Amino acid sequence: MNQPLMPMATAVWLVDNTALSFNQIAGFCGLHELEVQGIADEQIAINIVGLDPVSNGQLTKAEIQRCEADSLGDLKMSVDKVPAKIRSGGAKYTPVSKRQDKPDAISWLIRHHPELKDPQISKLIGTTKPTIEAIRTRTHWNISQIKPIDPVLLGLCKQSELDVIVIKAAEIKAKEEAAAEKLADTATINKAVD
Repeated sequence: MNQPLMPMATAVWLVDNTALSFNQIAGFCGLHELEVQGIADEQIAINIVGLDPVSNGQLTKAEIQRCEADSLGDLKMSVDKVPAKIRSGGAKYTPVSKRQDKPDAISWLIRHHPELKDPQISKLIGTTKPTIEAIRTRTHWNISQIKPIDPVLLGLCKQSELDVIVIKAAEIKAKEEAAAEKLADTATINKAVD
């Protein structure tokens, strides 16, 4: 994170509550120095309530005091001691505006990655197995309007998520093919012995 949340509100608070220079506040908040001067002169951000960066953990009092003493010092964002929670699997929320895109994404995955199993597609896109099966068998109620579109382009998943699931599916498929080949070789050897 290079700048604080709500940079204008943070700048308002820093102007009102610290002796930092306009340049220091502008650098920390990602604003232009003239914008910070406009805040101080009450020409801009008049109705914006200041947001305390100390109370929300983005700055420490010691960091503010250090930069108040050194006008050339740059404010450094505080580092969270608790790492951000990485979203685990499970159902993910899809905005209403993107829900009609799911069949297009499913169609694309079925066409371009036939090695993917229904549960993998379901988890990646956040859809149901009956919907996937209906598109796979072309019995979906709206099949004539479905056009295969990359789910990454539709914003239904990240490219990294798609890459991981495709690699995993390819590994599973390779293991299944190796097992089937071994079984066929064993059957051929048993036939030759008989």
